[in-house]
Amino acid sequence: MAKYVTILQYYYHQNYDKWLRKTVKLNVGGKKFETTATTLACAGRNSFFGSMFDEDWNPRSDGEFTERFIDRDPDYFTVLLNLLRTGELYIPSKIDKKLLYKEALYYGIQDHVRSAKWGPFDGNRLRLAESLTGITAGEAAMIRASQNSWCCVVRGNMVKTYDWMLEEQPSITTRDYSRVNDVCWVNSDNIAVSSSDKYLASGGIGLFSASTGELRYNFQVKDGDQLKDYIAGALGVSSDYKLFSSCSESTNKRNGIGVWDQVTGKQTDFLPYWPYKATKFQWLHGTNCLMVATCHSMSKCSINLFDFRENRVFLSWSNAMDERVYRDAIAIEESNSICVVDSKETLGFMDLRSINSIEWRGTHTRGFTEKLSGWTGYKFSYPKLAFHKGQLFSSFDDTISVYCGSDWVRTSQLQQSHGGPIWDFSIGGDRLFALHGSEDIFDVWETPRP
Repeated sequence: MAKYVTILQYYYHQNYDKWLRKTVKLNVGGKKFETTATTLACAGRNSFFGSMFDEDWNPRSDGEFTERFIDRDPDYFTVLLNLLRTGELYIPSKIDKKLLYKEALYYGIQDHVRSAKWGPFDGNRLRLAESLTGITAGEAAMIRASQNSWCCVVRGNMVKTYDWMLEEQPSITTRDYSRVNDVCWVNSDNIAVSSSDKYLASGGIGLFSASTGELRYNFQVKDGDQLKDYIAGALGVSSDYKLFSSCSESTNKRNGIGVWDQVTGKQTDFLPYWPYKATKFQWLHGTNCLMVATCHSMSKCSINLFDFRENRVFLSWSNAMDERVYRDAIAIEESNSICVVDSKETLGFMDLRSINSIEWRGTHTRGFTEKLSGWTGYKFSYPKLAFHKGQLFSSFDDTISVYCGSDWVRTSQLQQSHGGPIWDFSIGGDRLFALHGSEDIFDVWETPRP
């Protein structure tokens, strides 16, 4: 019996390989193409071409392909077919890149274009891919990247969203022109926005569609069973579909932290009487805890780790006896540490398991004040931190530094010749986005293919 099955498998694979080499004829916009089933199968099961095969990757129509008509532009199809054949993306000068990306989206092979366009993220190999100008009027506030390489930019009361092709989507605007306090990608399709907008119900938090800008629902702030007049600030998300927001009561200035279910929009918890207004949330996947950091320009810094299973703060630190001005903090679970940065871009590290003492490493000493004469409308920017794929990033004025290794040695710097100081930056997917504060511009950094 086993020998009989082996013979069947042999004949199946012989016929299958023969079929894979079979010529497939396509008519795209009136132009004839010939390729192989192997090439089309490279597009993947969920692609336009995947519909030509059954679940076992056998051709439909009783094993034979008839010529299939596709009502699309043949010039753009030529580029994408060559991509499937070779894995390389060559774009002739007559081809519009953004229209090509739209064609790739139609055929369901946008991931192939992305992987051919840039390589896996590496901070030491990043190159400036594009700078977008004239994004929106108003004061620069923040930029946030999504995991699928989209980004959103906040200026004043407006949130502008850009897809991975860097095409602008419909804007999100607060209806009473209230300032946007924070934005957060809940997932690749939705953005949470906090503001003082009274039309977003108590708390001023709304969930919006990234592609349409439409309001999906509001997140209301309740303390017990009562709606409270809180102003929402910093936002954060967890891997188990929680949304967090710092909440400041407008009357007596008390601070709290609201917790909501991302899917239903219902509030699941409220942590009142929080000692400081949180400026940053980070979910720690290894311990299922929330890091709550407070880094204000004129007040003390505090870092707390909150365990929702026990509903308590189990580790806490503040700089009560330290005169340093702290600007940002980030947890690095890979090395069980927390990194903080002060106003001079001095990096400090403490043990994530105890957070009691800080080891300071290095000071930024560049003569930045000499550059101010060349920048109009200068707005001083503060250091920011990010961690992505084993690399630590810190922005200071017009430069983003990359740190690697167990000792966090600075290995490279990202700097643009124009745009002025970097007000904010964010990493998502395989891109780094940097927002400039003095000019209406943000940069897109990508890693070229090896």
